Amino acid sequence: MLFVYISTFVLLLQPVFALEAETITNDEVIVVYERPLRAAAEEVIAMYPSIARELEDRFQLTIDFRPTIWIMKDRKSFQQVSGNALVVAVAVSKRDLIIIDNSKMRTHPFTMEVTLKHELCHLLLHHLVKPGRMPRWLNEGISQWVSGGVTEIIIGENKDLLKQAVLTGRLIRMRDLTAGFPKDNTSLMLAYQESKSIVDYIFQEFGLDGILMIMDHLRDGSSIDAAVLKAFSITMDDLEKGWHAHLNRRFTWFTYLSSHLYQFLFSFAALALFYGFIRVLLIKRAYKDEEEEDGGLPYE
Repeated sequence: MLFVYISTFVLLLQPVFALEAETITNDEVIVVYERPLRAAAEEVIAMYPSIARELEDRFQLTIDFRPTIWIMKDRKSFQQVSGNALVVAVAVSKRDLIIIDNSKMRTHPFTMEVTLKHELCHLLLHHLVKPGRMPRWLNEGISQWVSGGVTEIIIGENKDLLKQAVLTGRLIRMRDLTAGFPKDNTSLMLAYQESKSIVDYIFQEFGLDGILMIMDHLRDGSSIDAAVLKAFSITMDDLEKGWHAHLNRRFTWFTYLSSHLYQFLFSFAALALFYGFIRVLLIKRAYKDEEEEDGGLPYE
């Protein structure tokens, strides 16, 4: 649905955008940009070959398509295209198109390089595996993995969501993240964090070869369940259980409380101060009431 929305909007907006747009091209990439963003476009042209070679080396294949990178100058215009207030870039896989909000490319942790790497990975995975074969969690998890953990989300990210979900037993099942991600912001951000975490776990347990084997089986037409079984000789459910056990060892209430020690101490100090303030008020009120009962006369 998001792809249909973006594709339709892009088609409607292209004639208007073309009036203020310029293009830089080479044999590998097309960069479309609004005139104030010439420097950003040249930056993309310069960095694209090294990013492409890095992905090719990582996945042991060749990028045989020529993507278009559309750089937008302001947040409002980008949100009109993306339809999502949380993201800084989108990949329209069927069009080999990446749209980037340039206004956020200097906002930590986002840079043009890591954002481009993340979105190019989405396009590459689309070319590698037939649509519908690769689960959404694996697509997003791998794209975050290659870009150093950077997601497409920028606003309202809570880095503790995964920890909290583990401690409260509220992890989203991977099967529920196969076709798509939740729409509400909190669950959406948790889905991103889970996706990266399970891919990190696969890499830790089975190495790069493990990730490549899953991708190869998916490319050959296997379902995710069959791909995991062929690659690791375990079921998808067993893989998920192993990941859960790993998270339970990593995140405990002790580690969670320890990592938030200063916050708890600050909160405790604030409560103690508030309690002291209320106690002083009560003492003053009691003293005033005693004076009124004695007629306001001083003690002799």
